[in-house]
Amino acid sequence: MYKITYDGLPVSAVAGASPDGDAGSSRVLPWSANHRALPRQQDKRSSVVPLFKTDGHSPGPRIVLYSHDTMGLGHVRRNLTIAQTLAGPTLRARVLLITGASTVGGLALPKGVDCVTLPAIHKLSNEQYRPRSLELPMGELTSIRSNIIRGALEAFVPEFFIVDNVPRGVNGELDDSLQYLRSRGSTTCVLGLRDVIDSPDAVAAEWGRRGNEACVQQYYDAVWVYGDPRVYDQVKEYGFAKQTASKLRYTGYLERQPDSPPATGCRQGIAGMNLPLGETLLCMAGGGQDGAMLAQTVCEAALPGGINTVVLTGPFMPPNIRNQLLDYAAGRPRLRVLEYHPEPMRLLMQADYVVSMGGYNSLSEILSLRKNALIVPRTAPRREQLIRAERLASLGLVDFLPTADLTPEAIGRWVSKQAASPPRAQEIVDFGGLLRIQQFMVELIEARRQGTVGSLQKAIVE
Repeated sequence: MYKITYDGLPVSAVAGASPDGDAGSSRVLPWSANHRALPRQQDKRSSVVPLFKTDGHSPGPRIVLYSHDTMGLGHVRRNLTIAQTLAGPTLRARVLLITGASTVGGLALPKGVDCVTLPAIHKLSNEQYRPRSLELPMGELTSIRSNIIRGALEAFVPEFFIVDNVPRGVNGELDDSLQYLRSRGSTTCVLGLRDVIDSPDAVAAEWGRRGNEACVQQYYDAVWVYGDPRVYDQVKEYGFAKQTASKLRYTGYLERQPDSPPATGCRQGIAGMNLPLGETLLCMAGGGQDGAMLAQTVCEAALPGGINTVVLTGPFMPPNIRNQLLDYAAGRPRLRVLEYHPEPMRLLMQADYVVSMGGYNSLSEILSLRKNALIVPRTAPRREQLIRAERLASLGLVDFLPTADLTPEAIGRWVSKQAASPPRAQEIVDFGGLLRIQQFMVELIEARRQGTVGSLQKAIVE
């Protein structure tokens, strides 16, 4: 195993020590490359030892997290969770988010985190985008976004640039910035991928057209997959070239603990909604732009007596549909319709049943909290939600309902059948992602100091 120390501390002490200080081998978070399975998470929680000397004046590394955010809020919510971890006591990083989600600008961000908001883009299909608000040609808007990104990178001068999911950005908006950073030679670039990108055929076609593998090989020093290869093995499923696969490491899923502080400072939950006494079903329709059918169906479902329903529509649901739902709920004391909540985790914690689309963050939070969940995934413009729901349902962690079978009666029957909590996901799937990201970052910092970032991947696979 490749071992390093940082300020005299072994990596296991930085990111994998047990609460009583035991940094034994069972708690070390080792390398994970290509199809190598991750160790099963143990129930014992890990403590965090400050990475930098805590004199109060020595900040950690500068890190930029980019998310394009053209459909829903999944990308920026994942980056917010990562940013909160990176800015925490282990790394104490200064984190700048670059995001296409305008809602982030109004949130109370964690200490050490701030954001630059890009003009918004709306995704029509895998190949088509349009401006969400500005009436400009798409090429002009892409150029504006590209210039903002490049300007932010030049001004902030990050040591690390972490890109979410799209190697070249929307319509290649990162091309100029990636070339600039590589020519400058002082920024380590990391591509972060969710557990499932899309179906293998779609990924092969899209990545081939866009030259994504060539981009990864030329501009990125590492690829982190926020998942577990026992659920979905990207190297095997997508057939990545050896040069790409050698950079790829699985972090495990990003677990959110019930006692973890909210990334946005919001602590309001279901208990503050003045609902009648009883259990609660929470419906989460993702960002909302394609969640209308799910939200409407759940509102109309006849649930067993004494069960309340809370529907989170998402900020991008068409206003006319949201208003219809609000009108429908007005005369029903056990039904609440919310447009947006900055911390869905707060709602999930107090829900007894969950009906949700199949996005990465929603599933990670549902599994973290061991909730009875019925997943109704979208199937277009990508099939990643469908693949994720099918894989997790096959492990007995969630129930899965195809969109074609979605009816109010189906929702009611599912609720009536729930008797016991699902198994602990942490005993089946690796949820060490946030700890492992800290460890990977420590290793990249040390590699930068030694000038060995380029050869780091060779150490991973040997």
